[in-house]
Amino acid sequence: MKNNVATLPSTVWLLGWISLINDAAGELVYPLVPLYLSSVLMAGPRAMGLIEGIAEMASSLFKLLSGVLADRYRASRWMVIVGYGMAALARPLLAFANGWGFVLAMRFVDRLGKGLRSSPRDAMIAAVVPADQRGLAFGLQRAMDNLGSVIGPLLAAWMLASGMPLREAFLWAIVPGLITIVLALLIREPQRPLVVEAKPFSWDVRRFPVAYRRYLLILALFTLGNSSNMFLLLRAREVGVPEYQVPLLWGTVSLVAALFATHLASLSDRWGRLRLIRVGWMVYAVFYLLLGWNAATWLLWPLFGFYGLFMAATEGAEKALVADLAPPEQLGVAYGWFHLVSGLMLLPASLLFGWLWQSFQPEFAFGWAAACACAASLLIGTVTMAAPGRP
Repeated sequence: MKNNVATLPSTVWLLGWISLINDAAGELVYPLVPLYLSSVLMAGPRAMGLIEGIAEMASSLFKLLSGVLADRYRASRWMVIVGYGMAALARPLLAFANGWGFVLAMRFVDRLGKGLRSSPRDAMIAAVVPADQRGLAFGLQRAMDNLGSVIGPLLAAWMLASGMPLREAFLWAIVPGLITIVLALLIREPQRPLVVEAKPFSWDVRRFPVAYRRYLLILALFTLGNSSNMFLLLRAREVGVPEYQVPLLWGTVSLVAALFATHLASLSDRWGRLRLIRVGWMVYAVFYLLLGWNAATWLLWPLFGFYGLFMAATEGAEKALVADLAPPEQLGVAYGWFHLVSGLMLLPASLLFGWLWQSFQPEFAFGWAAACACAASLLIGTVTMAAPGRP
């Protein structure tokens, strides 16, 4: 069966394992950063919005650059290796931060590494699987990535519960980081389709199909309300979740996403990418409304599991849709623009969310995010699929 994960190429599996271990390191650190900023460095929501917004914006710029280079020189492997290496080294250095400026610098390097590897990695996955397995392949990669996101918070929660200082917990991120680098060295460059037309290489987005460009605009609208997930953890702490349970709460999101990502993303191969994305974005809107107006600690656990369903439904389908709409010889550039748009919007999204939260009430910030998701889910139906048979 073509929807059997066992039929996927070894490259997809290797990149999946790398994602799993890398995210175990990243998500060990990620839920600790807002705690570190607020309780140790005494920085508020505005500082956190600035840190995450700048870091993600820089990451997105590099995602476009790395995608352009991958297509131009038909080589992705070295960028994937260096990208994972930068993240592996930056995370443990957070232990030496004495102010939020140093945290910004390390998050900046971490996100630059992600920017360098993401578009070439996604192009590699799209290049080694047939069109009717794209949802399945990206779903597997996201499932393994999210499984790592379960392991990381569990380790973080265990460290905090045992009384380990936050700085020492950051240092332990070096172990899975080094394993990631070793596995990345095993990656082999996939064969890319030969370009038979004698036309100059271009990364101008205006040369892409109208449907692809329309998709980017709608994605930008959704992302304007999709600020850093660290605000979700800060909200949970504010509502009353104990500090050591904050990583476990984020691990719940990742566990649900890991369990359902492969199945839901492969469903987009049959049901259609647009329908699945629309449903996922509506789930996102409901989650933000409930979290913004909720003050009951016990309700946070099922709510965060609900958020995991949003991630499972959309992450793989959104990436598979890029490959459906873009020319096969420009997959790297297409994924670069995809990541650039979503990342650039994260800066104003995080700054606006932090400002609404600190200047007014959290309800205003969460309501804004839900409104953007609702508007985007209504507009996503205007994207015309290039691949036949997919509404």
